[in-house]
Amino acid sequence: MSTPKVPPPAWMFWVLAAAAVYNLIWGIGLVLLPNQPFVWAGMEPCNYPSLVQCLAMVIGVYGIGYAIAARDPVSHWPIVLVGLLGKIFGPLGFLWTAAHGELPWTVGWMILTNDLIWWLPFTAILIEAARSRDANRDDLGTFREEMERVRTSAGESLWTLSQRQPVLVVFVRHAGCTFCREAVHDVGQQHDQIAADGVKPVIVHMGSVNDGLALRKWSGRTDLEMISDPDRRLFRAFDLQLGTLCQLSGPFVIWRALFGGTVFKYGFGQMIGNGMQLAGAFVVDHGRIVSSYRHQTTADRPDYAAIACRR
Repeated sequence: MSTPKVPPPAWMFWVLAAAAVYNLIWGIGLVLLPNQPFVWAGMEPCNYPSLVQCLAMVIGVYGIGYAIAARDPVSHWPIVLVGLLGKIFGPLGFLWTAAHGELPWTVGWMILTNDLIWWLPFTAILIEAARSRDANRDDLGTFREEMERVRTSAGESLWTLSQRQPVLVVFVRHAGCTFCREAVHDVGQQHDQIAADGVKPVIVHMGSVNDGLALRKWSGRTDLEMISDPDRRLFRAFDLQLGTLCQLSGPFVIWRALFGGTVFKYGFGQMIGNGMQLAGAFVVDHGRIVSSYRHQTTADRPDYAAIACRR
């Protein structure tokens, strides 16, 4: 039996419905009164109002697209993505033209309502849609099957390794993430303490095998074993979720990255894998999770040695 589809949160509908109404009002208004924005900005009327009317029709079409997406934001996420990109590039174009004296800065108030106020809700819709699609994937095997499927850099399955000794499985988001580099460094620093407790640390990442080797350099060790999980099947087998907007880039994350000095110490690089993925750490003994830590933000910094002995 298939799992019933969970409807998207109601707020997604209302955001897109509001965007649809807003765009339709602007589109119709500019078709009827193409020179009105120039009057509001104190500028000379446009010499070619038909060009403004053509732009108005595009704005109105966006409104129709938002109305369609409001019915099923998860399925119609590309419409939201295109809309968000337009609302990002529009202000960038305005800044360029205003800085070169081609438009007065007073026009910027229209950027606020046309573009800026939609950035956060549209981004939140895309994140929620991605989480919903991820939750509805059905390509996972059982927990044991996924543990047997993956191989460490030494060629051994995680399941077999856990039968021999407890394993500290540390999931990191992607190799370009400054906090992931910090996590690998921390595991390397605590490696001997973890091993003294009879636990073997293993890093799980979303890149290729070579990406894992590059990531391992941050640990300062060559004996730290890595597991490549580009499809995130092991992430999902351990029930690690995709993050919300606040968890991915909230105030705590920004503070840790900048004022905490993390980004200056570890830098950042290309995003490899799903940047929305949250991390975690688990102790697995004989194929059973006996200790766990699930990140609440991308900037969490757990004590891995403490997790290893908590069993």
